[in-house]
Amino acid sequence: MTTVARTGERSVLWSHEALGVQLLSEGGRVRLGAPGEEWEDLVPLVEVVATGHGRDWSGARSVDTAIGARMRHRSHLLDHRDGWDRLRVRLDDPVSGLEAQVELSTRADLPVLRSRVRLRNGGETALRIESVSTLTLGGLGAPADLDLYWADNDWLAELRWQRAPLREQLVDLDRSAGGHDGRGCFERFSRGSWSTAGSLPVGVLAERGTGRAWAWQVESSAGWRYEVGERRRSGYLVLAGPDDARHQWSCLLAPGEEFESVPAALAVAPTGGPDAVFGVLTEYRRLLRRPHRDLHALPVVYNDYMNTLMGDPSTERLLPLVAAAARAGAEYFVIDAGWYDDDARGWWDSVGAWEAAERRFPGGLRLVLDEIRSNGMVPGLWLEPEVVGVRSPIARSLPDEAFFQRGGVRVTEHGRHHLDLRHPAARAHLDAVVDRIVGDWGVGYLKLDYNINAGPGTDTGGGSPGAGLLGHHRAHLAWLDSVLDRHPGLVLENCGSGGLRMDYAQLARTQLQSTSDQENYLCYPPIAAAGPTAVTPEQCAVWAYPQPEFTEDEISFVLAGAMLGRVHLSGFLDRMTDRQQELVAQGVAAYKAVRAELPGSRPFWPLGLPGWEDDWIALGLHGVTADCLTVWRRPAAGAARTPGPEDRVRTLALPHLRGLGARVQVLHPAAADTVVSWDDARGELAVELPRAPQAVVVRLVVG
Repeated sequence: MTTVARTGERSVLWSHEALGVQLLSEGGRVRLGAPGEEWEDLVPLVEVVATGHGRDWSGARSVDTAIGARMRHRSHLLDHRDGWDRLRVRLDDPVSGLEAQVELSTRADLPVLRSRVRLRNGGETALRIESVSTLTLGGLGAPADLDLYWADNDWLAELRWQRAPLREQLVDLDRSAGGHDGRGCFERFSRGSWSTAGSLPVGVLAERGTGRAWAWQVESSAGWRYEVGERRRSGYLVLAGPDDARHQWSCLLAPGEEFESVPAALAVAPTGGPDAVFGVLTEYRRLLRRPHRDLHALPVVYNDYMNTLMGDPSTERLLPLVAAAARAGAEYFVIDAGWYDDDARGWWDSVGAWEAAERRFPGGLRLVLDEIRSNGMVPGLWLEPEVVGVRSPIARSLPDEAFFQRGGVRVTEHGRHHLDLRHPAARAHLDAVVDRIVGDWGVGYLKLDYNINAGPGTDTGGGSPGAGLLGHHRAHLAWLDSVLDRHPGLVLENCGSGGLRMDYAQLARTQLQSTSDQENYLCYPPIAAAGPTAVTPEQCAVWAYPQPEFTEDEISFVLAGAMLGRVHLSGFLDRMTDRQQELVAQGVAAYKAVRAELPGSRPFWPLGLPGWEDDWIALGLHGVTADCLTVWRRPAAGAARTPGPEDRVRTLALPHLRGLGARVQVLHPAAADTVVSWDDARGELAVELPRAPQAVVVRLVVG
């Protein structure tokens, strides 16, 4: 990278060859884009809408703002710390008095750019900010040459990646008549307090022909937005946090006051397309995370919920499962929802005190926790900390200000109120709960769930609802840090009705991420295979719930689906035959043989990113010492014919291993009719699965 300060009309303030970007200044205006692109194709380094200072070209886009166009360069400084190069660029708007400091962070060893923006009102009158970009980048090339990838995300249907030519999303307009770009763009944004309900804050642009690709993520559990648009026939990207139009967010800055945007990041791969750039993003995510031993040990977790107790635990039901999970090789045993339920009217709208239910656990819950420990496992519990049921005593003991409110009325959603962790009483309540469960009861794992969408947020204190949500979100992150500071060995799982709050604001702190609540094992493979697009493999929790009524193929199928992530074992293992229990134990042992590869691996998809109805799906991991792959075959959806012999085999191209003499090993299952063969000269792996559903996990070792 270089930093240049030249006088004259046009200067290069900073450039980064690996990222393929330059920071340019012309007449004091600053723009970030690809080298060689036309100045007018680029967008200002910061785009800001404030009340009274809107856009110069009206529309849905967040570019062409009046303040962004007026911002002028004042200074910049580059420093190096902890492996990161940080460029701080200071700009100001002479009309409104608004000042901006843009911090661009990069690394010499990874082509990634992280950005955040701090605004300061340097003027003499208050400014109401309605939107601010975190990262803008122009000069991405002609839309006709680019493919766009985005992920739809819904309950039970997470991580559904879509692909389309960018030109299909951005209509080719004739600029010659009006002389303007269009008013629209391709955008995705969050809705309410489930940050990933609807879409992921992640996307990819890939250049056809060269394989060059850009991937991005916005790191926010509150509001976020990304925008891909066209400026003078060249693509641009904007990453941003909440705004007024989509999230009811605004921020009133009095003179001298500041606001910091949510962070966002851009990863770049010069070749290799989506697979390569997701690999870069994976390494970046590892740099974000709080260090924790769990991220390297990857213990097997048994959880009693999925397709098993389903929120109805008791001592009688749990003890046989504890013994069976230990025999299978589980290392953690998590008691999921319902352990606190002592209410004849049900627990959903009475949660909040988090005391063990006496009627469910004669002699106390601690007897079950002790039994888990005596079987060599660490006990865990489910918790939904941010909600309080409307019938809970906590709803009466805490002040109104400790809860989300709008218009002076407590927010109520699906029988729950929402705690506001900016309030000391709310935080003190949760601290006492966690310290009792972890410190007194000896629980070593908390599954932190989140099952309501509280809407745009809270206006307590007179701010906008979106600002209240962002304030709570930042207080929630600080609370998670404080919990791990007090209990450094505790493992935290992030769950939001499955994968509805799957963002790297929280995943930088929690050790695992639930990928789905999907109960149908035939629907899970596309979710499991796409998991590493959103989460590092070693954080990607996938349910494996074999049942006594399953065939041997089905038992092997559900176990295989979790082996390149984090195994969340469930199912009535205690009711299985000896042979079935042996199959489960063999699967867990196979996972333990491969899990050391996960923390240093990069994902790839030999059959492409999975489609929701694909019958053949494959996920690969480039590991430190080997490549591992899971290949699924599902019954063909809506097949108009009976599958023939040609449907039994799929060939996976692995050109990076061509001619290296790789040795292939079937890790799971040990079925005689699972045939895998490696063609070294062609760099191809042939996988034969004669029936559906079937799955196989293989390792390829070079040397």
